Amino acid sequence: MNPMLNIGVRAARAAGRVITKNMGRLDTIRIEKKGHNDFATEVDQQAEAEIVETLMKAYPNHGVLAEESGQLGNANSEFQWVVDPLDGTLNFLHGFPHFSVSIGLYKEGRAFQGVVYDPVPQELFTASKGDGAYLDGRRIRVSGASQLGNALVSASYPYREGDSAHLDFYMATLRAFTEKCSGVRRAGSAALDLAYIAAGRVDGSWMSGVKKWDIAAGALLVREAGGLINDYQAGDTWFESGDLIAGSPKVHHAMLQTMGVLLKERTD
Repeated sequence: MNPMLNIGVRAARAAGRVITKNMGRLDTIRIEKKGHNDFATEVDQQAEAEIVETLMKAYPNHGVLAEESGQLGNANSEFQWVVDPLDGTLNFLHGFPHFSVSIGLYKEGRAFQGVVYDPVPQELFTASKGDGAYLDGRRIRVSGASQLGNALVSASYPYREGDSAHLDFYMATLRAFTEKCSGVRRAGSAALDLAYIAAGRVDGSWMSGVKKWDIAAGALLVREAGGLINDYQAGDTWFESGDLIAGSPKVHHAMLQTMGVLLKERTD
């Protein structure tokens, strides 16, 4: 394992221990409401502190972009860690066991290492640029699904107050993919959605308005597992815009075609 990936794994496991330790005290956890349907807890903050401490101790000259703390360390370093200490906070608060730790490392602006850790089943998804994607040390690949008709797809749409126009478009896409696919899931952790695509558990996904820390690690997993990622117009602005389609090659292509029709109807 690449030494930097190894440190990322160490940081993710440390955060996972913080999260699982607190699962039995959900009724006493301090919660901060950052916006409509947007929460942070003391667990997010403690988990992030563990991650940042681990990363900065090993690489004090690196930069860290963390969901709760923002930019830390050396913002001009060629190495930037992008951290979500608890992707799926709302799920965690309800005791719904679908959330993850996401840690991505970018080198000169390009995805270099990625870790997505699910602390409940203790599943560890990892990827290194050019070296493939792995689940608990075993090589993984995207599914071989060849058409939308037999595909299981996921959606990630963090609704925010006053976002009714985007909600209308999301509902249109939900209807379109529900009619075309075998099934649609919206489970609440974008990082795990991407990890599941890499592992072949889900064939594709569309996401709207997700943040860099949600997808920095998972996107590398998908690509290293043989999948594709683009924005809705088949371009490469998805990391900045937060709007993306990811999936196994044929499903990805079919989802892009469907999205193209929806975008055209939206502007007509």
